Amino acid sequence: MKSADLLLDAFGRVREAVHGAVEGLSEDELALRIDPDANSIAWLVWHLTRIQDDHVADAFGTDQVWTSDGWKSRFGLPFPARATGYGQSSKQVGQVRAPAELLLGYYDAVHERSLACVAEVTNADLDRIVDDSWDPPVSLGVRLVSVIAEDNQHAGQAAYVRGVVERQRNR
Repeated sequence: MKSADLLLDAFGRVREAVHGAVEGLSEDELALRIDPDANSIAWLVWHLTRIQDDHVADAFGTDQVWTSDGWKSRFGLPFPARATGYGQSSKQVGQVRAPAELLLGYYDAVHERSLACVAEVTNADLDRIVDDSWDPPVSLGVRLVSVIAEDNQHAGQAAYVRGVVERQRNR
C-alpha cells in the first residue's frame, strides 16, 4: 500500500462518519445542544470541516474551499473568514446553524480537495516540514494524521449527539 492509499482510506472513513452523523436530520436537530454549553452536530461538523480545509490548504499551498468556493457566504456566519471554531465561545457555537445539505455540501467539497491533494503523496513527501512555528516543526505526515485524528474525534462526538437526538425524537 502506498502512503497516498493509506491517507485516502483514512479520509474516506472520516467522510462515512460525517455523513452518518448528519444525513436525515433537520436543521433544528443538527443545532440541538444536549446542555447549554455543549457542541451541536452542526458546529462539530462545521468545525472539523474548517480545520481540514484550513490545514490541508496550508500544507499543500492551496486556497481554502471556504473562501475560494463561496462557502463562507453560503453559511452566512458572523465570524471572520479565518475562523475555524478553535477557541470559540458557547455563544459562537450556538450561532452555527445549517441544514444537512449545506453542511454536507461544504464537507464534501473539502473532502474532494483533500483527496486531490493527498492522492500523489509519497513516503518522502511525508517528511516535508509544513509548519515551523512548533518545536519540533510539523511535517506533512504529522499534520495529516492530526487532521484525520481530530476529524474522527469530532465525527464521533457528532454521532453521539445524533444518538441523543434520535432517542428524544422517538419518545
